[in-house]
Amino acid sequence: MSAYIIETLIKILILVAVFSALGGFATYIERKVLAYFQRRLGPSYVGPFGLLQVAADGIKLFTKEDIIPQGANKLIFTLAPIIAMVSAFVSMAPIPFFPNFTLFGYEIKPLISDINIGFLFFLAVGAAGIYAPILAGLASNNKYSLIGSARATIQLLSFEVVSTLTILAPLMVVGSLSLVEINNYQSGGFLDWLVFKQPLAFILFLIASYAELNRTPFDLLEHEAEIVAGYCTEYSGLKWGMFFLAEYAHLFAFSFVISIVFFGGFNAWGFIPGGIAILIKAGFFVFLSMWVRATYPHVRPDQLMNMCWKIMLPLALLNIVLTGVIILI
Repeated sequence: MSAYIIETLIKILILVAVFSALGGFATYIERKVLAYFQRRLGPSYVGPFGLLQVAADGIKLFTKEDIIPQGANKLIFTLAPIIAMVSAFVSMAPIPFFPNFTLFGYEIKPLISDINIGFLFFLAVGAAGIYAPILAGLASNNKYSLIGSARATIQLLSFEVVSTLTILAPLMVVGSLSLVEINNYQSGGFLDWLVFKQPLAFILFLIASYAELNRTPFDLLEHEAEIVAGYCTEYSGLKWGMFFLAEYAHLFAFSFVISIVFFGGFNAWGFIPGGIAILIKAGFFVFLSMWVRATYPHVRPDQLMNMCWKIMLPLALLNIVLTGVIILI
């Protein structure tokens, strides 16, 4: 087995382990952040400052009975959460999380694969995760799950179109689909960040990302006022946990991608080293999603679709045209 294959396998194991652990810890952080905004304590009983709440929830989740409804398609019912997890982690393959570094005289690239269509790969594999809610709803033998999966499909497909068109304008400016090259394009300093050249694209992509991630105020798939728990209604135990771990993995992936595409990525930020800078930026966008959840009210499905097709899509197309004209001039 070649050194490259061994290195890649080690990177994959580290990526899955780190982001699985972060996904569990993010639930604690989110509960604390929401508690702060709502002027309450949040988790505080299990361990110091409630830190062991994550372990307690994990043990509870893994030891719950795995129930498969009568009349459900067992194979597809089991396959759906696996697809959600796999698409979330595979989409991270082209994301450069840190600058290159040397370990024992060997240069390490902190990404799984530096492909020249990295951003397209990220969007395409992430979009493949749409099959998870579709299959979950179809296999559950539950009318609420089926309606929830139909809504999920409509919402995710709609905003996938918007996010793809939105990101075309920044890619036209850079002239590359590689996330590494997009990062290097902004290496000249603070003023080279694409957020200053493409502010509209950043706003549209951020909103579309929250809708794709099923984050409040766009959590139509599982909101308490909507259809029970959406396509997850019949899931319990580990399978249920896999869906929401995949959701947090997507959140981390989008936070890193937004940091790389619009905010200079892992380029040094003044006196702050690049590796620390990208962690600060990505951490801010994770926190921002929690802040938005605590601040904004839930929207109706018709309002969400109107915003997607009648406001965001025309703005994305207009931004592409204006960017093309400016580049030609």
